[in-house]
Amino acid sequence: MELSLPQRLQKSVSGSFHKTALLQKRVRELIRGAAPLIETRERNPIKIAFLEMERGLIELIPDEEVPPPTIG
Repeated sequence: MELSLPQRLQKSVSGSFHKTALLQKRVRELIRGAAPLIETRERNPIKIAFLEMERGLIELIPDEEVPPPTIG
């Protein structure tokens, strides 16, 4: 029996903050108009991001660190 998307997400991420953050960041990019990295007819950005992650096409790169404001 094939697992549903929520079941596959839970099995893959299973408490991993890194993977959860990766999926959230990529879903936001897709919602804002980024092109999928895979060829698909899928429209659900969560499914697209998960497929990209399963295939190793995305990785989490920290945002550039912004220096704290100087006072004075």
